[in-house]
Amino acid sequence: MRCWCGSPPTTLVREHFPDLLWVMVSAMKQGKHAAIEVPAAMTLDECWDLVDTAELTRRHCLMLENCCYGEIELLVLRMARQGVFGELTHGEAGYLHESRDYLLQDSSAANWRRRFVATLNGNLYPTHGLGPVAQYLGIHAGDKFDYLVSMSSREQALSRRCASLAAGHPLRGEHFACGDINTSLIKTALGRTVTVQFSLVQSRPYSRINLIAGTTGTFCDYPPRLHLDGQPEGWITELQPYHEKYGHLLWKKLNAQTRRSGGHGGMDYVMNWRLIQCLREGLPLDLTVYDAAAWSSVVPLSIASVSQGSAPVAVPDFTRGAWQHQPPGALAAG
Repeated sequence: MRCWCGSPPTTLVREHFPDLLWVMVSAMKQGKHAAIEVPAAMTLDECWDLVDTAELTRRHCLMLENCCYGEIELLVLRMARQGVFGELTHGEAGYLHESRDYLLQDSSAANWRRRFVATLNGNLYPTHGLGPVAQYLGIHAGDKFDYLVSMSSREQALSRRCASLAAGHPLRGEHFACGDINTSLIKTALGRTVTVQFSLVQSRPYSRINLIAGTTGTFCDYPPRLHLDGQPEGWITELQPYHEKYGHLLWKKLNAQTRRSGGHGGMDYVMNWRLIQCLREGLPLDLTVYDAAAWSSVVPLSIASVSQGSAPVAVPDFTRGAWQHQPPGALAAG
C-alpha cells in the first residue's frame, strides 16, 4: 500500500520489515519482473545489486514512482520534449511535507520514519520530485547525473517539538540527526544543474517544487505556472490551452477512470494502467532499473556529501555508458 512516505528504508528497519532488496533480487532470479516502492535502495551497493541482477536475468526492475505520471508532470514532459522551453539548462525538485505531528505518533510506520531522520543526515526521500525532472532532462537518454554536493541546515524543528511534550513522555528530549532541510545540487554530464530539497519538519505548504527552465521558458509548479519568451511580464497561470495542445494521451484516454479512482490525484491509476499495458504488449517500460538506481542513489550520496562538509561526490554511471545512445522513453511521445 502506498503511503505518504513510500516504503521503509531497508537498511534501517530490517527487524520490522522484510528485506525488500532480497525480495526484488530473488524475484528476478526466479524469472519474474519486479517493481518496488521508493526509494528503491538505500546504499550504492544495493543500487548496483538491482542493476546487476536485472542485467543478468534480463528481467524488468522498476521503481513505482507515481509522480512521473501526474497530469501536470506529463504535460510538462511533453512540452519540454517538444521544445517549448528551448534548450533545458536547470531543474528544481523537492519533497517538502510538514509531518512533525505524524513523526511523533506511536505507530509502526511513524516509528521507522522517525528512526530515519534520527539516524541519517541527508536528502532522504528524493525521488518524488526528482523523477519527473530527470524525465524532462532526458537523464539516461543523452545525459546523466555526474556528481552532487549536499548541505543540511541545523536540526531544530522536531527536537523542539519533542521538548514541548509532557513530562514523562518517551520522546521528550529526543534529538535527531537530519537537519530541518537538506539541499542537494546535482551537475549533469551536459553541464545542467538540478536542485533537490527535502524537509519533513518545516512549517510550510506541501511542495515537490517541479521546476524546469530552458533558454526560452520556465515552468514552475505549486501553483502551476509558465513564463515563455515573448509573453507580457509575469506568469501564465491559465494552462487549459496548453493542456489541450500538449496534454498527455494517457490522461486524455483514462480521464474518466482516473478521476474516479483517486490515488494521489489519479497518478497511481495511470501508473498502474501503463505498467500493465507495457507488460501485456511487450513494450519497453517507461522507467528502468537505471532510473531506480540513479534517483535512489541521491540518498547515500547526499549523506556522504553532508558528512564530508558538502564535498562533491560522483554519481555512478549505472548504465555503463549506455546513456549516451539510449533514445528517450515512449512516455514523452504520448
